[in-house]
Amino acid sequence: MDLTRDAARPYRWIVLMLSWAAFTMTAVDRSTWGPASVSVGEHLGVSLAGLGVFATGYYVGYVISNACGGVLTDWLGGRVVLSATLFVAGGFMILFGTTSSIGLGIAFQACIGVFAGCDYSAGVKLISQWFRPAHRGLAMGVFMTATSLGTVIANAVVPSLIEASGWRASYYVFGIASMVVAVLCFVFLRNGTETAAEPRQMPRLGPLVRNRDLVFLGLAGFGGLWGTYGFITWSNTLMVKGSGISPVEAGGVVAVFAVVAVLAKPLIGIATDRFCGGRRKMPTVVVLGSFVVTLLLFGTADSLTAYLWIAPFLGIAAYVYSPLMVALIPQLSGVRSAGSAAGATNAFWQLGSTVVPVVVGLVFLSTQSFLAAFAALAAGPLLGMLLMLAVREPRPGPADRSATPLDDRQTSCFAG
Repeated sequence: MDLTRDAARPYRWIVLMLSWAAFTMTAVDRSTWGPASVSVGEHLGVSLAGLGVFATGYYVGYVISNACGGVLTDWLGGRVVLSATLFVAGGFMILFGTTSSIGLGIAFQACIGVFAGCDYSAGVKLISQWFRPAHRGLAMGVFMTATSLGTVIANAVVPSLIEASGWRASYYVFGIASMVVAVLCFVFLRNGTETAAEPRQMPRLGPLVRNRDLVFLGLAGFGGLWGTYGFITWSNTLMVKGSGISPVEAGGVVAVFAVVAVLAKPLIGIATDRFCGGRRKMPTVVVLGSFVVTLLLFGTADSLTAYLWIAPFLGIAAYVYSPLMVALIPQLSGVRSAGSAAGATNAFWQLGSTVVPVVVGLVFLSTQSFLAAFAALAAGPLLGMLLMLAVREPRPGPADRSATPLDDRQTSCFAG
């Protein structure tokens, strides 16, 4: 039975819910380090500068697992990879909570990253199997809220846990929660199938490497995350140093920026499903262009009021391109190779978030210009917008479109 074509089955929403829950848990696990890091450093005797090594250990493991986890997903299936890796990641969260050694702590963080990075590609694979192309905008939009929501949950819960029971409690609680969600995924998830009888075999990576459209999508995503994570990393400091507002006020601006993304991601998916008939390329170009404009506007602002007015629009533009790009991946690679393609592209996208903090820091230190720093941030989505224009988006076939009749205007959203 071809589950990819069986878009009416209500079970697909269970697949989406569990994939989203798993992705949210790894986002929470990753975000726990931020509010817990100072307490961990005080307990282990690590300097403030040295705390960055723990985060680096995590992200090295995370990038590696994104590249490898997609291949495992296409080979073993999304259900096994998602549930097994999330369970092990939860176990390493608990182990990190028991450590009193700096070396072991860094190693455990790296191991958390290695196993946490697999659920993204596994989730994309499962959603691609159970949702038709014209319905994937909403599905991927909901799925991608996990990254924003994980940050919100960790920053809301971890400080209270630390105050009540110490930093170890936060790693125990979220580690156990991750393992529980992993068991639920193993019990209730089922893989979809692209064909009636699909033999298990290692995916062929050659066609993905030679897929020019997938390469352009990877480069465009690098540019997008350059802007998004560069803003997250530097915005507080730049507002405080560049405009003289207080750290609390700067934190409020960034909170507004982040919260709107939780609602905006599924909404952009609904809009492109309903009005674009599954087409994502030109909406992505428009969003990235808006991201460039809002970053430059933010860079010219000089007051708390101006920042608060721009922040919601910047938050929307900084996040809603990601579900559109993710929804494009299985259309460019094919559902059979969706896991490998998602893992490889995300590993490359994450390099943007790794490089940009250093570059923007150097720009600001050398120029002492708030606008110059934001112009450097805007260069990423500008490059991404131009590269997206080179992507050749497959036109969804009649069987892939929504069951609701769409007119020509709706099925050609922004298409030239």
